[in-house]
Amino acid sequence: MKVSEKGLSRETESLGVTFDLWNGESSVHDLIAPMLEDLKARGFAQMDEGALVIPVAEEGDKKPMPPLLLVKSDGGVLYGTTDMATVVERIRDHHPDLVLYVVDHRQHGHFEQVFRAAKKTGLSGNALLEHAGFGTINGPDSKPFKTRAGGVMKLYDLIAMAVVEAKSRLAEQGLGADYSAEEKETIANQIALATIKFADLSNHRTTDYIFDLERFSKFEGKTGPYLQYAAVRIKSILRRAREEGHVPRTPAIHSPEERTLVLQLLSQGDAMLAAEQKRAPNILCDYAFTLAQNFSRFYAAHHILSESDAGLRASRLSLCARVLEVMTTTLGLLGIAVPERM
Repeated sequence: MKVSEKGLSRETESLGVTFDLWNGESSVHDLIAPMLEDLKARGFAQMDEGALVIPVAEEGDKKPMPPLLLVKSDGGVLYGTTDMATVVERIRDHHPDLVLYVVDHRQHGHFEQVFRAAKKTGLSGNALLEHAGFGTINGPDSKPFKTRAGGVMKLYDLIAMAVVEAKSRLAEQGLGADYSAEEKETIANQIALATIKFADLSNHRTTDYIFDLERFSKFEGKTGPYLQYAAVRIKSILRRAREEGHVPRTPAIHSPEERTLVLQLLSQGDAMLAAEQKRAPNILCDYAFTLAQNFSRFYAAHHILSESDAGLRASRLSLCARVLEVMTTTLGLLGIAVPERM
């Protein structure tokens, strides 16, 4: 278990993800026997052909729903048993209102059995148990993504590949040539993580998709690096404005492009709420991409730093600042950092 924890923490921490608890199946071992005795005593668990089961079929089911198997005829317990014991542990220790199970969507049938059994027996208390299933990541051959040698691709190695690709992209764009080696490495890592995270999160979580590192690392199109570059461009505009002594002020709408941009900014809360309610980070990805596109149209249609009217210039600079703030917040929710420069 310690070896697994060390390996998994290396993988997740490389994405900036940490966990408060590392519990294995064995952590609920001592809860299983008393749970089974309780379920038998209350009449929920019953013997069926030598095995201990909980019937979970409900009136109105459109397809057969087999009972949840707790103990096999040979006395062995299964995943369903430990999953039920885990529910007991979580309700006892954490008193949750909601428990999300982020697991491959192919396990949906299993979790449907567990959730029904937990609710039927009262083990889940007032908590809502929900399976947030996700699809598989495939290679160009449409089969599960693997290394060239045919093995399972480790996340740590995938990030290393993405860093190499990011450095190549920066060189192609002529960016960072005069930066220090340390800054170049930091920016390349930020771009690599944006490449991987946006590629995954921009698809609906239940969708199987093909991971194409070359396509997802481009600085144009619907990619993480494109959004980073769009935000960095705004940072550059605001930095130059400060150097030239220009001060933003409350933005006002003077054109269709500005109106579209302002309405887009005001809809961020709706996008956040929809993403949370539907467990769909791709909604935030779509929002960030549309915002970047609307800013690009605004930027192409208007002078900003070169605007001779001081009032218009100050208004547009303020709008730029608001776009950067909302873009940075949205990308931050997706776990994507915006470099200071690129």
